Amino acid sequence: MNITELARMGLTHGRNALAESVYLKTGVDFTRPVTFHALFNERCNCKCRHCEYWRQAEYIPEMSVEEWQQALLSIKEFTGRFAINFSGGEPFIKKGFIDILRFCRDHDILAGVTTNGALLNEKNAAALVAARPFNLNISVDSTDPATHNYVRGMNGLLERIVRGIALLKSEQEKQKITFPIIIKPTIMSLNFRQLPEIVDWAIGLGATAVNFQPLGRWTPETYNELWIEEKDMAEFEQIINRLIEMKRSGSPIMNSEEILGLMPASFREEKASPEHLPCRIGLHEFYIRPDGEVKLCFHFPSIGKTTQQSAREIWTGDTAQKIRQATLKCDKLCLLTCLSQKSLLSKASQAMTILSRQKKKATATDH
Repeated sequence: MNITELARMGLTHGRNALAESVYLKTGVDFTRPVTFHALFNERCNCKCRHCEYWRQAEYIPEMSVEEWQQALLSIKEFTGRFAINFSGGEPFIKKGFIDILRFCRDHDILAGVTTNGALLNEKNAAALVAARPFNLNISVDSTDPATHNYVRGMNGLLERIVRGIALLKSEQEKQKITFPIIIKPTIMSLNFRQLPEIVDWAIGLGATAVNFQPLGRWTPETYNELWIEEKDMAEFEQIINRLIEMKRSGSPIMNSEEILGLMPASFREEKASPEHLPCRIGLHEFYIRPDGEVKLCFHFPSIGKTTQQSAREIWTGDTAQKIRQATLKCDKLCLLTCLSQKSLLSKASQAMTILSRQKKKATATDH
């Protein structure tokens, strides 16, 4: 990420923010999707206690590499240059995933990746760096191997991640290619006391920034083991205040102070307050499932399918218009990273956190 890319993204998001305001006031729809997320697959090599994908008896069909390429080109034809984040499941276990990253590189599409880090080995690290991703998010829930490996259901996983980050840093230096490496902890009862420690640990490993994500309720464990209950809420609030202080002191925490401050309310399962409504997710989100189904929000039905329609047809179609109206009426306090409401100022702040950290690291290297 550089200042030119930041300026381009700011212009795109600024235009859509204006279009969103026009839509809310008049109903005239000039919006375009500006945040793109791709669930590349549901299959995973981890057995995370807060995830259901690995427990499924069957998986939905997955698009081929060629179908993904057509979908990406269709989006670019509709919106121009864009950024998209690929996740899973675990995207690196699907054959052809790095080919998709190369395709994005060659077609000026900014492709980010979220991974559990288990497959950041020598071969993948070299190929990944050469593909020039926009950013790499690595899920790390604890600096304690026993805790992290337990939550993620894979022995030795944290040790693999540490080795993988070292490999990535080595390859970045060898290939003279840089991109942000972001640590993404999922906040839960087993790790909330360690959150400040995770920030310091990430900095020590050479990561660019940390982006916290609150737990969502999905699996039995998220109800009976992993949720932060009221008895721990006062201590949790103290930890959140500590993170806010760290951010103000320059620690590379991507979450805004506002989002950090709302974390306790998220665990209390409160509704969104009036100042955070209406929800605008349906005015900018384009969320692609492994089979090509597109959603504005995973809480709502599909608005179309990339294997059957162009991105323009999906976004402007009657189904999308109806579901867009429904999303405006939703009052969930949704802070999951991929779908949390972020103001233009908040997005700019996140980008500046990354740029500032990259500049500091470059200065330290030069000296």
